[in-house]
Amino acid sequence: MESNVAALDLRRGERLWLHRFNAGNPGPNGVALADGRLYGATDTTAFALTLRTGRLVWQRRLLSRHESFVDTAPAVANGLVYLSTTGYAPGTRGALYALDAVRGTIRWRFETIKLPWRYPLEAGGGGAWYPPSVDPDGRIYWGTANPIPWGGTRARPNGGSFPGPALYTDSLLVFDGSTGRLLWYDQVSPHDIRDHDFQLPPVLAGGRVIGAGKAGLVVAWDSRTQRRLWQTEVGLHRNDRGPLPRRLVPVCPGLLGGVETPLAVADDRVFVPVVDLCSRGSAVGFAPLEQTNPARGRGELVALDVRDGRRIWTHRFAEPIFGCATVGDGVVFTSTYGGTVYGLDVRDGRVLWTARLQARINACPALAERMLLVGAGVPRGRDSTLELVAFGTA
Repeated sequence: MESNVAALDLRRGERLWLHRFNAGNPGPNGVALADGRLYGATDTTAFALTLRTGRLVWQRRLLSRHESFVDTAPAVANGLVYLSTTGYAPGTRGALYALDAVRGTIRWRFETIKLPWRYPLEAGGGGAWYPPSVDPDGRIYWGTANPIPWGGTRARPNGGSFPGPALYTDSLLVFDGSTGRLLWYDQVSPHDIRDHDFQLPPVLAGGRVIGAGKAGLVVAWDSRTQRRLWQTEVGLHRNDRGPLPRRLVPVCPGLLGGVETPLAVADDRVFVPVVDLCSRGSAVGFAPLEQTNPARGRGELVALDVRDGRRIWTHRFAEPIFGCATVGDGVVFTSTYGGTVYGLDVRDGRVLWTARLQARINACPALAERMLLVGAGVPRGRDSTLELVAFGTA
């Protein structure tokens, strides 16, 4: 959460180097590796480090006065580094960036708010929370964030501060990766008043583009015709469409619910980690986010057929999943917020093994050289030990 970057020996876990930025970042953030360099960002500034020593190669400030902060891990392709800012306060307009990977110069920038806000001192939003995906032809697929304020205000209820669909929030955007030209888009949640970002990196499988987000919707498009092929609801849904009443009601998925973390695809199946956690919202605003205790949620891992979105199996957990889906060798891995790592059979969702870590988990499991790495970085109590654990998968 301070944007510091560490390199560890994969086999022994010994630290090789540490580069400190000490720049607070709400996340999710991270780094990307390409051509012997690591790329990442603090809350304001993109950077490149050497892989072997962590030496700073370049850094580039991204924020304009209308952008809140940078919080994504980058993607690297086409000789470019792709990053995003967010719009997290009134008056903001998050933007997408492409930087030259060698020098860090800005090659293109795309504002994710198409038109000026009707009430620019009251509305904000857009940008992205996760990196994009890249196809073999260099096209970029990016999911975008929601508009604000959630619910609305007493003077302008039900999103009156941003009347209309509020393009390009909660959308799939597809670009020419080299030039930044917008090729096509589809907005999943027009005029969103519930914080239902369509934020996850789209997955590309069999000519399909599959995306998901906090609305608890998984949507598939034909990448050639741009037509929606299917959409499937996952998780708990309540008061999640249309206007809200002026009194507080349960809204599900809530501010920390829906599909929060990335999907995985294997064997013609897409694996979807789901958080069932509601919030209290109304036409004039939501209860403060701090009142939502993530530990009170429940989780599901859902396997859908890539071809038609049909549900194949569902495994339910007593705790929410903020740990993504990661798949390899017939096993899909995930983790619960309480600190348990799971390996499930991709065919039927049967649990093959579990491991309990010493702190809560809200990070994605990663696979490298037949090892599974899981970070537990949220204290469970005073005696929690924050740790990175490597498991052998052979």
